[in-house]
Amino acid sequence: MASASDRNPIIIGGLPSQVPDFDPEETQEWLDSLDAAVDERGRERARYLMLRLIERAREKRVAVPEMRSTDYVNTIPTKSEPFFPGNEEIERKVLNATRWNAAVMVSRAQRPGIGVGGHIATFASSASLYDVGFNHFFRGKDEGDGGDQVFFQGHASPGIYARAFLLDRLGEEHLDGFRQEKSKAPHGLSSYPHPRLMPDFWEFPTVSMGLGPIGAIYQARMNRYMHARGIADTSKSQVWAFLGDGEMDEPESLGQLSIAAREGLDNLTFVVNCNLQRLDGPVRGNGKIIQELESIFRGAGWNVIKLVWDRSWDPLLAQDRDGVLVNKMNTTPDGQFQTYATETGSYIRDHFFGDDHRLRAMVEGMTDDQILHLGRGGHDHKKIFAAYKAAAEHKGQPTVILAKTIKGWTLGPNFEGRNATHQMKKLTVDDLKRFRDRLHLPIPDKELESGVPPYYHPGRDSEEIQYMHDRRKSLGGYVPTRVVRSKPLALPEDKTYATVKKGSGQQSIATTMAFVRLLKDLMRDKEIGKRFVLIAPDEYRTFGMDSFFPSAKIYNPLGQQYESVDRDLLLAYKESPNGQMLHDGISEAGCTASLIAAGSAYATHGEPLIPVYVFYSMFGFQRTGDQFWQMSDQLARGFVLGATAGRTTLTGEGLQHADGHSQLLASTNPGCVAYDPAFGFEIAHIVKDGLRRMYGGSEEHPHGEDVFYYLTVYNEPIQHPAEPENADVDGILKGLHRFSEGTAGSIPAQILASGVAVPWAVEAQKILAEDWNVKADVWSATSWNELRREAVSCEEHNLLHPEEEQRVPYVTRKLADAQGPVVAVSDWMRSVPDQIARWVPQTYQSLGADGFGFADTRGAARRFFHIDAQSIVVGVLTELAREGKVDRSVLKQAIDRYQLLDVSAADPGAAGGDA
Repeated sequence: MASASDRNPIIIGGLPSQVPDFDPEETQEWLDSLDAAVDERGRERARYLMLRLIERAREKRVAVPEMRSTDYVNTIPTKSEPFFPGNEEIERKVLNATRWNAAVMVSRAQRPGIGVGGHIATFASSASLYDVGFNHFFRGKDEGDGGDQVFFQGHASPGIYARAFLLDRLGEEHLDGFRQEKSKAPHGLSSYPHPRLMPDFWEFPTVSMGLGPIGAIYQARMNRYMHARGIADTSKSQVWAFLGDGEMDEPESLGQLSIAAREGLDNLTFVVNCNLQRLDGPVRGNGKIIQELESIFRGAGWNVIKLVWDRSWDPLLAQDRDGVLVNKMNTTPDGQFQTYATETGSYIRDHFFGDDHRLRAMVEGMTDDQILHLGRGGHDHKKIFAAYKAAAEHKGQPTVILAKTIKGWTLGPNFEGRNATHQMKKLTVDDLKRFRDRLHLPIPDKELESGVPPYYHPGRDSEEIQYMHDRRKSLGGYVPTRVVRSKPLALPEDKTYATVKKGSGQQSIATTMAFVRLLKDLMRDKEIGKRFVLIAPDEYRTFGMDSFFPSAKIYNPLGQQYESVDRDLLLAYKESPNGQMLHDGISEAGCTASLIAAGSAYATHGEPLIPVYVFYSMFGFQRTGDQFWQMSDQLARGFVLGATAGRTTLTGEGLQHADGHSQLLASTNPGCVAYDPAFGFEIAHIVKDGLRRMYGGSEEHPHGEDVFYYLTVYNEPIQHPAEPENADVDGILKGLHRFSEGTAGSIPAQILASGVAVPWAVEAQKILAEDWNVKADVWSATSWNELRREAVSCEEHNLLHPEEEQRVPYVTRKLADAQGPVVAVSDWMRSVPDQIARWVPQTYQSLGADGFGFADTRGAARRFFHIDAQSIVVGVLTELAREGKVDRSVLKQAIDRYQLLDVSAADPGAAGGDA
């Protein structure tokens, strides 16, 4: 039996790989050489030799494993740094002016009577990172394309405003309107990047931490998708995302790194501002966040560029023949580096260099002040330029630049590196004087002592301002800028909607399938068909959308390099480099990021896309509500389908799948137009109107409205009626139309129902007439949310215009002539229909599925929640008894007759019907 040494296991990344040794003698010679290097020259020398061998192996294209962590030094050595094409002296002057104005803007926002806050330390740490990008890399939109897409770190917004001020894009009145968007209108500035609030300036909302990283990844992917499908030439566009090291702890920040590497998104660069601080303290006090992030990104397949030290360290590192300095850098935790950032040069000499005679010897010729100013790489323009250039030229992988900085850099000893820096908003007079001197600005003391500190502008004709304009002109215009160049789309003719309006005949189909049938017809349209972007989190088959696979195909930049297991089937799984369907895996966060990128393409690239995102309704607004808020902020458009909706409709799946509240969540989003349709003809009118509003253009909205549509659809098969001859289209779109007028019985009542509950209401209508002499009308409430929104608008107008004719809400007018009490029912919790209660002129009661869902038959679940047809009957009788229209004794009779207290007595209802 062979010994362990004969088998020669080689450990790679913690996993053994059995590799045969064909020349043991030669192997032993190599091992002996390594042993000798360790014994005679030490471990550091041996480590260096090993690293050089790995480097040479890669040069010779010998396959060796990627190291997940490298030394705590710059990835790009000094000898490999490219020529810096800018004028560093002028750029420093520009940056100093920007730094000053950013800090003063926030400080002035804290003046008495205002006190709206702001953050100055984040931009202070990342100012150089932005400045090099502005001067040399970020492409504008003047060439007619989308330019570069830059996701600015939210808390750095004061610096972006300050730079725009120097370029005359903003005036002093704008800076003084920081965080005072209404009271200083039209000169107010939003606190963070908010496109909805500043639609000509910001493009991407980023301050909800974690959404910037995932948004940037899917924006880069969307750029490739649009290019591959021939919709827009995005070949020149680069996506830059500026992030914080503390922000990287958010799950959305790192959760989708693999897709960027898998699809080779070399048009994407993350710049992580590693100032080593969170909001309250160090990111990794006992560890090293740059090393940790390097391992994560390398493991995910990214190109990693570490930018740790500025040029002042170069001579010391050149002396480090034994590796003792690098070892000290490797072993010093971040918490200690933060302490060094707040201490004196003598402290650093004693504590960083003092514990080894070789380190002490390196700095013997340096003064304490020189030691104090040994800086971090994120503040060095030349080294930043080298990192950016390497990232922009790298092919085949996305790149992350891990740039080490000091939070509050240049703001003075009360700010730099302090744990409380993030919350500090106001500079004292002494702080201002030190800050001014540090930046070499010609501002006299008296202007700093007289109250509110002044802004600084070197003059429109100054050398540095002209330099800024010239740099932006050469790069294609000012950044950030949001431009809407897209034109209204030619929308489909009415015949496109004809099939779904005909109903389903004798066939029973779910509303999900009715929508899919309509979508199929829309995608055949010659004008807009190619603009549909289908998105689903690994659920196309669940929603009956596998029929799109052969024709629309699934987008994969590598195509399909295998024979599909179902290749002989009509609906075979098919991937293609120009596929139309985005299959983002089991990630609602990734899908929503795709939705946002596609839905804002009309502005980003001037080419409208129509995203259709279909998901299990339970896992949509609830799981990614923050991103839907981001979608509204980014003014994105499209259709969102909450499929398998309702608390009781997805039979058998149970508590975590049973959605009875996403309509309520949707109502909290002002940019969301939410509907709960019951039948195919309603869906047809809603989708048609959505296309008109979002993509058709009008006199009031020439580029379309900045809304998105949320439709909840169900998986329960029902027979869909044909569109009535005199369909109330206006009612369908506004949220309420009379679907079935009562024809029998003499006691009037009204039933309002939505979605899958409308058939229950129709059944209840029949029972009421036959058993209780009640003549009930059934109304389809296609949108409780829109009814409430319109009513609130009426009340607001009436509040502020008492002298004018008072407006009456649509729901009030619609039900004005209806007789009898109103009972509302849905497969949602009562809060959904209760939104309109105060505006209903009649007695109002709602029935709903309040509580957790559970696995059972549909009938049992509805009987349990008391929302089935028989429960509706009792609900109507209860309200009639309250009004004295029927005797109260009939209530107990009805409850006993229909066995409402016995869940097992209910008809189990239709089974199956996943789509």
